[in-house]
Parts: sequence; C-alpha cells; structure tokens
Amino acid sequence: MSILAECPVCHLKQNASNRLCTCGENLVKAKRSNRVRFWISYRLPGGKQKRESVGFSITEAQDAEGKRRVQKRENRIFDVKPEANMTFSELAKWYLNLESVKAKAYYKTLEINLASFNKVFGDTKVKDIKKSDLENYQTIRKKQGLSDSYVDQEIGAARSIIYKAFDDDLIGFDHVKVFKKVKKLLKKNSNARKRVLSSDEFTKLMGALPLHTKAIIAMGYYTGMRKGEIVNLTWDRVKLKKRIIKLTAQDTKTREARDIPICDALYEILKAIPVNIRDNHVFLFKGKPVRDIRSGIENACKEVGIPYGRKEKDGFVFHDTRHCFNTNMRKSGIAESVIMKITGHSTREMFLRYDTVDAEDTHKAVGQMEEFLKSVDQNVDQVLP
Repeated sequence: MSILAECPVCHLKQNASNRLCTCGENLVKAKRSNRVRFWISYRLPGGKQKRESVGFSITEAQDAEGKRRVQKRENRIFDVKPEANMTFSELAKWYLNLESVKAKAYYKTLEINLASFNKVFGDTKVKDIKKSDLENYQTIRKKQGLSDSYVDQEIGAARSIIYKAFDDDLIGFDHVKVFKKVKKLLKKNSNARKRVLSSDEFTKLMGALPLHTKAIIAMGYYTGMRKGEIVNLTWDRVKLKKRIIKLTAQDTKTREARDIPICDALYEILKAIPVNIRDNHVFLFKGKPVRDIRSGIENACKEVGIPYGRKEKDGFVFHDTRHCFNTNMRKSGIAESVIMKITGHSTREMFLRYDTVDAEDTHKAVGQMEEFLKSVDQNVDQVLP
C-alpha cells in the first residue's frame, strides 16, 4: 500500500513525499494551497491494483490507508462500487448546493454550463452515461456552432461534479473513468491569445474610454490583475502610501495571496478616485460596483479604430491587458520569476502563454546577434598577426 500525490498541472500520480514534479510544478507549494489530490494505492485479493481518491488532505489519506491496511489484515478488502442510481440533474443539484461550490467566483458560469448539459443528460442515471454519449454530445454541440473551448467548458463542469461525487463516495471510480477518458476538443494552447496593445493604441484607447472604465483598463494594463480581482477590489486592499495592492488568498483565482506594486501612472489614477463612504469597492459607477465593462470598451475601440472581440482578427478584449503587462515587463528586462510573482502564474508554461513575442523582439534578437558576431570578428582581428 502507498499514498500517491496527483500533480495539479500534469496530473501525474507519484510518491507523496516528492517535493518537485517532473513537469516542474512545486508540489510543496501546491500542497499548502490544497491543490494536490491524494490517492491510496493497494491490491485487491485477486491481485488487481486499485487506486482510490481520498481528497486534498494528507491526514485524510493516511487515515484512509490505515483503514485499508486493517481491512486487508482482516481479509475484508473488497471493491466497493456505489451504484450511482441518482440522475445527473439530482447530482448536479447536490453539487450546486455545496457551500464550497457556491463560493466559487465562476458559480454563475457553472450554472449556465450545467443547465445546457442537463438538457441532454439531466434525466439520465449517472451509471448509464457512457463515453460514447459524451462524445456524441461534443459533436452535436459543435454542429450547433459552439466553439471547442465552450464545449470543453460544459463537459468540464459536468466532470467536476463527477469528481466531487467520487470524493464523497456517492459514485464509484468506474463512473469517473467515463468522464476522464473523454478527450478535450481544444488542442493545448491552440486558443492562446497574442493581442498586445501598442503604446500608441493604449494611449488612444484611454482617451476614448468612459471614466470608470478607463481606471479599470489602466489597472489591468499596469498590474496584470485579472478582471475579477479588479472589479472586486476594495480600498482596504489598496495601500497608496506604500504603493502596493495586497490581495488575500480569498481575492485571487489561485487562492494564493499576492502583493502587487503600484507604478506612478496607476498611482495618479487611483489617487484621483473618490472614496465612497457607502461602498468600499474601488471601482464604482453610479454608486454601485462595476461589473460589466464590455460595452464601454467596444464603443471606445470602435471610436479609435481598434478591432474588438475574440472573433475579430487582432480583436482586443479586456483580458488582453494581462498579456500586455506580461509582455511589457519581459521586454523591460524583468526576470520571469518576478513577473510570475506579481501576476500569480503558478507555472512557467502558463506564464509563456501570456507572454507574446512579436516582430520587434525578433528583430532585436537578430540585431543583438549581429553585434555579437562583430565583436567576435574584432577579437579575431586583434589576435591575428
């Protein structure tokens, strides 16, 4: 028997004492932030290897392993397979009512994705859903004009329910395998965006944006913060005198606290925003927290001639400000580790996804090579008689 730790990035199951995964993920850090799923591995009486997920706590994993050891000594080990007689809609209702799920920032999106999935599988018993059924669902949704990423998102929402139900012993691993074996339609990084605003574009856009939207765009552009982190930002997190934004673990997508420095340009913008005594949010419109800024950005883009939207060639969307920050920081010569510390990227792979190498970079690289070759030639000339 053994306890295994599943890497949250590559999902490799490995010795629980490993500190670093082969993919480069820091497992010690991941365990502290409860991103590592633990498994116990043991053999059934017939010799079949069995792996059992026991959640995100090493203590629970040790308890579960101890329980199985006792059962093995007493010859009471058997393959428990819950029947999963509930329908998928019943399981979805159970999942959406969990307080830990309700607290998720993407809860509304989760509801929308599951509503679509339930239209097809809601009345189907979980044990009757097959891999081919899910693949047919993917094909049908694609024919309906949905993108690969959107279909993957719907399947992913359903998969998260199945994993949680398995963790709570509501279903067996056979039902998990059905969802686990369905391949994503979107190839890895094929939808990675590369839109970075030039300095001129950013200046023009800022001049055309409504006042409340302008401050939010500036925040994204100068900090690389995510939209949710920005619109939910409150004044108690902003330390203007120290020129730093202190996000707690509850404020961030990765559930890790971050300290974000405030540059001069952003400092002047934040200093000009009046504090509302009735609402502690930094960004308000008509006395209420700003939630949707798409129309403001779209109108401003149209006014200054910048394409807008994901479907437009070179179209700009708010999330591209994160690409702008990463790319501009890298071009400024800032170390990757420092940039990742500010943006909250947990892996270098994800950091590179947000760092756009453009023609300016490649020309600069060739120029540097040329200068290097010239220096080599000069050294050779000095050595030769």
